[in-house]
Amino acid sequence: MRYAFIAIVILAGCAPSVQPLKGVPAPALSLPPLQLAPAHKKIVFRWEYTDGESLTRGDGAVRLAAPDSARVDFFLGGLGGAAALVGDTLRANAGGMVRRLLPPVPLMWAVFGRLSIPPLPDTTVVTDGALLRADVGRPTEWRVTAQGDSLVSLSHIPGGKIAEQVMRTANGEIVYEVPSARRTLRLTVVRTEEGGAFDSSIWNP
Repeated sequence: MRYAFIAIVILAGCAPSVQPLKGVPAPALSLPPLQLAPAHKKIVFRWEYTDGESLTRGDGAVRLAAPDSARVDFFLGGLGGAAALVGDTLRANAGGMVRRLLPPVPLMWAVFGRLSIPPLPDTTVVTDGALLRADVGRPTEWRVTAQGDSLVSLSHIPGGKIAEQVMRTANGEIVYEVPSARRTLRLTVVRTEEGGAFDSSIWNP
């Protein structure tokens, strides 16, 4: 038990400290809604997962029924796994494999550009050129970066440490990382197709 405790302390110590907010204080501003307009899309992507020294690559697809439902399929050779995110509920098949790949619900929604964090008191907002940054909670639990009505990144920062974060780039790359565990999931969007409604069965993988 003692050694397990020491290992946890060492692991937590590897999480990088978050830097203070940089920018011009903007007390009159608030975060934009950062929600998804109603639409049905299929998003095809390549994925790369790093876990310590191991590296795995594959293909995947998202069926997104915005504003509040998404089905994600991962393919690796002849194998596959799937997860469905409906509101605040995440279901996955293939045992723990897919769940290990995916972030928790608030960060999972951040992958698609939707801000869905628990309601917390106190938000500090600053502007930095075209970017708006905000620390949410007291003590701070989340850091949000937005540009216009688009979510750029979401970081979970309890205790002033970066526990997990999602970063979205303009060129279609999305990165989810857990620094202390040396885990990174990198998604590269290949194409996006507009579509009609999806069969209801896809929400139960």
